[in-house]
Amino acid sequence: MAIHVSSNSKGFTLIEFLVAIVILMVGLLGLLQTVNYAIVHNMGNQLRQEALMLADERMNTEKARSYDMIDVVQRSFSTSRMVNGAFRSYSVSQSVTEPTSRTKQIELQIIWHYKGERYTHSVLSLISEFE
Repeated sequence: MAIHVSSNSKGFTLIEFLVAIVILMVGLLGLLQTVNYAIVHNMGNQLRQEALMLADERMNTEKARSYDMIDVVQRSFSTSRMVNGAFRSYSVSQSVTEPTSRTKQIELQIIWHYKGERYTHSVLSLISEFE
């Protein structure tokens, strides 16, 4: 008994199907890597934005005080802020100096860590006493 094999070339062979699947997988893996890259950079930007807001809040708090109430001192503390649904730790170093008799300099440095890297943001402001 002879088996009749059709020479119909309208369908895909198994090899063609597997090659198509491999090409699709490579494309999807590239897309997944792009999404991962975007998530990592977005988180870094959110952490930096939170550090900027923290520095701005601290500086505005100090500048709202009267000139005589601003102490010439150095202090450091840690604070936690909610970033993207999780608490992140920030270290704040505040230094107040008096470069002249009627001027005080406030310097803030915010430090945070992300993916094993240390990041900083510094803010400096001068406040003068009015006569």
